[in-house]
Amino acid sequence: AGPDSFLFPAGFEPFGEHAVNSSWVAVQELVRLGLGEMVDLHVYELPVDYQAVQDILLSLWKEHQPQLAVHVGVSGIATSVTLEQCGHNKGYTRLDNRSFCPASHCCMENGPDYIKSVIDMDTVCKRVNGSNIGITVSVSKDAGRYLCDYTYYTSLHQGQGYSAFVHVPALGGPYSSEELGRGLQAVVKEMLNLLEVDYNEWGKKDNK
Repeated sequence: AGPDSFLFPAGFEPFGEHAVNSSWVAVQELVRLGLGEMVDLHVYELPVDYQAVQDILLSLWKEHQPQLAVHVGVSGIATSVTLEQCGHNKGYTRLDNRSFCPASHCCMENGPDYIKSVIDMDTVCKRVNGSNIGITVSVSKDAGRYLCDYTYYTSLHQGQGYSAFVHVPALGGPYSSEELGRGLQAVVKEMLNLLEVDYNEWGKKDNK
């Protein structure tokens, strides 16, 4: 029997003041910890590049049709593991690693202003905070109008809401790489628990 669920967690490459991007470190820790035999993990390090991210996400969703795409980004202001409820279409004026930003300053011309994840992030937050793993989780509705938000909106659109975005603090602020990995593992497990009712339907979709 193959895995019940297929996920692609994705972190980001270094940018700006983040010489080591804790999002990619956290994703690598998640792979080390695993999510059990029934979850097939395919991880990616995304470039901090608007055009490349859009191309990569279109390709990944088309090829894999995962149960859930979990994107992870670093936040210089976060002190907790932060679950983003929605992605935004407009306001992209900050330049990427290639000194580019979309001329329209949006992800999709004529797209909705924001798209919400099918995952109820408040529920995930309460469950993880109630599990006493020593990692604090919070919920946000503003992913920052940079590559994180851009990636999230694009993925939510491609996956019809079956996407999640997790912001992690920089390493040592306050968590170690191991702690970030444990926090991410706990969060993703709860997300999968919430999606369990949809598994049969998605399983049919994934059968090749």
